[in-house]
Amino acid sequence: MSSITIDDLYAAIRDVPDFPSPGILFRDITPLLLRPDLLDAAVKHMVAPLDGKKVDKVVAIESRGFILGAPIALALGSGLVPARKVGKLPWRTRRMEYALEYGTDAIEVHLDAMGKGDRVLIVDDLIATGGTVHAAARAVEEAGAQLLGVTVLIELAELNGRDRLPEDADVWTVMRYPRQV
Repeated sequence: MSSITIDDLYAAIRDVPDFPSPGILFRDITPLLLRPDLLDAAVKHMVAPLDGKKVDKVVAIESRGFILGAPIALALGSGLVPARKVGKLPWRTRRMEYALEYGTDAIEVHLDAMGKGDRVLIVDDLIATGGTVHAAARAVEEAGAQLLGVTVLIELAELNGRDRLPEDADVWTVMRYPRQV
């Protein structure tokens, strides 16, 4: 790992109050993305728990999950499965609806993106209430693939998002809010 510390990663996260709606405190990773050394460290921290595990597919959740999912898939030698907003994929899809802390939405994956026997890792920038990641986990299950776990850069622990995932799913996070010292 580089000389970048977890404290450096925390320092790069920008808090944006009342986005995307009043009462939401958005944890913005954009300042981290602006620095290649921080992005590299974040990706290395996110793949570290997978050392020695065979991962066939990385399901990256739109949109910031794409940013992190692509280098993670490359680092693991895995295929990349985009989990996109409805209507954005050009072929037949599997659709999963989910609840957000500020509304509802859905994601889609191509029907042929993963299948029986695939070992799958889900990647996103953040887990809050767990709705999006839970929807991605359901897509993995419906495809007959095996969910190895979920890796996220940030977890909003007070929202208990990991509780929505299958009990046997590993969840790896680099940073947690509230911050544990």
